[in-house]
Amino acid sequence: MNSSATTPVSRATAVWSLAGLVLLTVNLRSAITGVAPVLGDLRDVFGLSGAQVGILTTLPVLCLGAFAGVAPVVARRLGAEVAIAGSLVMITAGIVLRVVQSPVALFGGTVLAGAGIAMGNVLMPAVIKRAFPSRVGSLTGLAMMLMAASGAVAAGLAVPLDEAGGWRLALAVWAVPSLVAVLVWGPLAVRGRRRAPDVPVRAPREDGSLLRSPTAWFVAAFMGLASLMFYVLMSWLPEIMRDAGYAPAAAGMMVSAMMIVGIPLGFLVPVFAARLPDQRPLVVAVAATMVAGTLGLLVAPSAGWAWVLVLGIGTGSAFPLAYTLLSLRSPSPSVAAGLSGMAQTGGYLLAAAGPFAVGVLHDATGGWTVPLVLLLLLVVPEVVFGLLAARPGFVRPARPRSRMGERPRELPALEPARTR
Repeated sequence: MNSSATTPVSRATAVWSLAGLVLLTVNLRSAITGVAPVLGDLRDVFGLSGAQVGILTTLPVLCLGAFAGVAPVVARRLGAEVAIAGSLVMITAGIVLRVVQSPVALFGGTVLAGAGIAMGNVLMPAVIKRAFPSRVGSLTGLAMMLMAASGAVAAGLAVPLDEAGGWRLALAVWAVPSLVAVLVWGPLAVRGRRRAPDVPVRAPREDGSLLRSPTAWFVAAFMGLASLMFYVLMSWLPEIMRDAGYAPAAAGMMVSAMMIVGIPLGFLVPVFAARLPDQRPLVVAVAATMVAGTLGLLVAPSAGWAWVLVLGIGTGSAFPLAYTLLSLRSPSPSVAAGLSGMAQTGGYLLAAAGPFAVGVLHDATGGWTVPLVLLLLLVVPEVVFGLLAARPGFVRPARPRSRMGERPRELPALEPARTR
């Protein structure tokens, strides 16, 4: 591998970085998924209206998009390790702030934690690319699996924790793993400040020039549509199943089942994708499962459990595949951070609009036929952008034209990291 693509790290630093990576990933979902099960208590305690509850549940996804673009800028100025340590401090502070019995603190803490999670999401591919260039697939898979598992655990423990100690305990307990992560990332941040910055390419120019890279836009669009599908199903699948005749408890369990199916896929898909020279067959497979599951809900909702499992395979594969492409399409850690920020900014903002749009369509039509047809139609651009994003090669950030109007040569492609 081209030595300019990554910065070599010692074995001890690699072990410490791996521990930090694990702790980072387990804190990127729990602060979000642990809220929904205790919304009833929060509504009663704070006197929230239906609209305010809707804003509270949408805020984290909006933050993931709104603050994603900040992460590469902070990482360039202070270093990726410092930026990640700061993001974990924000997550911890946001979680603690939410348990103050004040609506302002509740919403402010949600925004603060969401901003920290957004930065951690964006910078994780860059950390993997630099510290573990030959393990991009396996470590991206590990990260995806841990994110899914921690989100499911947080959702599953919320009600028991609420019953044991109230809503404050249910929310505050997740400040403990985030504080531990801060303590692990502190030494990495100090080391990162001492190390000379990576200079494989001209980092200050890269982020802006990504806007002129078609491949970067393809990756961003694929990630956005994959995220939209997931969040629409997370938000509305219980209602769809209840209207199809399932009991509320069973309809709620279907969402959990869909998430559980995605946990092993979060590991397997990135590993398999990184070993393939061409990821386009995976895009086609993901699209096929999404079509089958959505069409099944539309024409045979009585077989809901079967379609939920199929959709679990589709959603559980699509986002890990999109996330893996952030590293596979990037020739360096700095480009990975810039591409991640660009893709997640657009992706999560698009994802946040999905549940709202589906809710409006449901209210306007009085049923789920039109919303489900819309999801089917959205598979078409998802597979098109996915096929374009999965083509072999790297994102090539184009340098700006010189003052004399001459365009410098494009950056040379770097050798891809081997994956094992």
